[in-house]
Amino acid sequence: MLTQVYEVSSPPEADAVSSLGVDHVGVLVGNGIFPRERSMREATAILSAIRTPSKSLALFLSADLALIERTARELRPAIIHLGASTELLWPKHVIDLRKALPNVLLMRSVPVTVGVTHDWNISRSIVENVQTPVILAGGLGPDNVADAIVAVRPAGVDSKTQTDLGSTHTKDLAKVAAFNKAAKGVIC
Repeated sequence: MLTQVYEVSSPPEADAVSSLGVDHVGVLVGNGIFPRERSMREATAILSAIRTPSKSLALFLSADLALIERTARELRPAIIHLGASTELLWPKHVIDLRKALPNVLLMRSVPVTVGVTHDWNISRSIVENVQTPVILAGGLGPDNVADAIVAVRPAGVDSKTQTDLGSTHTKDLAKVAAFNKAAKGVIC
């Protein structure tokens, strides 16, 4: 089971999260329009601290294609996660980015809300009806990730808020470790 954790906010945190065996370690990148976005300088330091075999992931909430392309070329993450609203970032834009950045894996999500668990029956239906691997996100943490995997059978699972330290945006490494262990321990 692939595991993905957002939003690492410092090089030591990136090092620690990747050392726990998380597959994708993500940082929110941008020009400061959205809260918690890391600057190019900060993101470079954070992503360079991610240990292999973990993969670096740059999350963009912006729909500014020039910003995404320029930042991706400089940061060179393994994966670009496009999280902008579907009203702002259309399929044509994703195709344009794929052409501009052919050696980077593009991942697209449909933003709804952060940290809220949704109907896993709908998620299971999506998994069963699309040809693309699905990474399940939304309110997943150490206490419910195994149940989510059994119910939905995704290719991977993602955690942000449920692996944070209290109401901060710093990662709680014990929660990250427990999330990763629980996810990887499920046999479907």
